Amino acid sequence: MLSARLSLMTFLQFAVWGCYLVSLGQFLGSSGLGRDIQWFYAAGGFSALIMPALAGAVADRYVPAQRMLGLCHFLSALFMFAVWGYAVTAVEVRFWPLFALFALSSAFFAPTVALCNSTCFANLKQSGIDPVKAFPSIRIWGTIGFVAMMWLVNSLWVADGSFGFTLSETHPHAMSRLQYTAGQLCASAVTGVIAALYAVTLPDVPPMRNSADSRLKGWRAMPVIGSFRLLALPQLLPFFLFAMFIGVALQINNGYVTPYLTHFRAMPEFSTTFGASNATLLTSLSQISEAVWILPVGCVLARIGIKKTIMCAIGAWVINFISFAFGNTGDGLWLIVSAMIVYGVAFDFYNIAGALFIDRQAPQADKSAAQGFMIMMSRGVGSSLGMIAAGAVVNTFCRWEVTGGMRSFMGDWQSVWLIFTAYAAILLIAFSIFFKQR
Repeated sequence: MLSARLSLMTFLQFAVWGCYLVSLGQFLGSSGLGRDIQWFYAAGGFSALIMPALAGAVADRYVPAQRMLGLCHFLSALFMFAVWGYAVTAVEVRFWPLFALFALSSAFFAPTVALCNSTCFANLKQSGIDPVKAFPSIRIWGTIGFVAMMWLVNSLWVADGSFGFTLSETHPHAMSRLQYTAGQLCASAVTGVIAALYAVTLPDVPPMRNSADSRLKGWRAMPVIGSFRLLALPQLLPFFLFAMFIGVALQINNGYVTPYLTHFRAMPEFSTTFGASNATLLTSLSQISEAVWILPVGCVLARIGIKKTIMCAIGAWVINFISFAFGNTGDGLWLIVSAMIVYGVAFDFYNIAGALFIDRQAPQADKSAAQGFMIMMSRGVGSSLGMIAAGAVVNTFCRWEVTGGMRSFMGDWQSVWLIFTAYAAILLIAFSIFFKQR
């Protein structure tokens, strides 16, 4: 029963994200903000610099983790409703109003992944269940939730007071599908409210305010700033540093794969291909791959250790990027599919192994803060700076053009993906040399 409840929470947690994370770039492009994609994805990274560690520290000491999780989801959903409201009512969608509201929503969503993890770990331990064995089968429901919402926004169209589903680009309402419109933001907000209400019903995770480890003084007791004391722990410092560099790769696929796939619609030889018309659905293969690869993570970690597990993840990024460089939605579709398949290895092996590693190595009173700090380093520092740099690379080689009445991101995508490949290869070499496994 407990595993089922935690699985549903994880389903909702990632369903909120699945509504827009991989399709946001298409909405921004159709709204005339295509050159600013990197800033919207970096917004989550900027938020992760502070909010996960802050919320984690509060949950460790003052507020039960499941209530903090519900509060963050609720506030995030309110601001996401505001983003959607502005997008559908503005005569011309402008960058700063849309970005400011989206950034506020991202700020409150940023801590939820770490809080969801710590809530699951704590509830499992309180029930005498080993998280290493139980968590992967719970986490897989997050992937299912993510994929379910991707399929929904890919296929659902809403126009003129009616709605329906289609996979065809020739359908009269094909361009009214949520993957191209602000409707994806409304879907995320509704799902976020449901997640918030459900989170507060989970078993209580009491704060550790009375433990010896939590009675810290001075700057060490301050949320966020105090979390930097974790860098003094030799078993955590190397992992946190490489988490930052690995974080650079985490958002690239989310921000640019769907605009990349959709740009094939503007090419006569690929204009009628399924992948070019259903980029969000095709990208869901990455999450399906994630669901397949998530189950053996615990076994892999136990057999080869944290270093080799992370090396497998970085190596998978190399294969992922180079496959996109030479793939297309026609005769090169097998390369696109290959990139999706190895994405599961890249994402799961890093995130699950990292979360379990942190849970084992962090002090008892700082487990939520440590989970938040890992998110801060990877999805905060790494992802924010990485997306800004990636955006500069993409905008150097590609530009948005109106072709056939639709906006498409045209240009030299092969050079873009090869640059990303080179970065991942250098990171793999550096990790293999400098990360020393304890």
